[in-house]
Amino acid sequence: MKKIMSNILLFALILLAACSGQEKGELKRVDIQKANKEGNYEEVVMITDHESIELLKKLFEDIKWDDKEVNMARNPDVKATLFYEYDKNMPERLVEYEIGFHESSGTTTIVSSNENQSYGELDKDNTKTFRGILLK
Repeated sequence: MKKIMSNILLFALILLAACSGQEKGELKRVDIQKANKEGNYEEVVMITDHESIELLKKLFEDIKWDDKEVNMARNPDVKATLFYEYDKNMPERLVEYEIGFHESSGTTTIVSSNENQSYGELDKDNTKTFRGILLK
């Protein structure tokens, strides 16, 4: 019985180690919808070029995430859907974001559908780059 328990424990540790080293999904595409002056959302625009995708990936990593649940006080300026590939044989996983740009402070607020990232903020310097990519 002791041997069975130690084998189970060993298997659990190996499984845990394998899962903890698992890579993040690869960002493949970003779909955005910009709000116009009337507050309606325009047609979806796909961002697929490698340079923009890599820059957006870095910017999303720089967001300071908080675990609080919030709703934006106004309609978001941009709605973005990020498409992540974890396995070539499986469908992409989608994460939706509502993004609001704050003119007065020059920062960005992001509300995410991802359970690990509910509310985030992006600083002034990164907001310029972020805005430039999303509002082309």
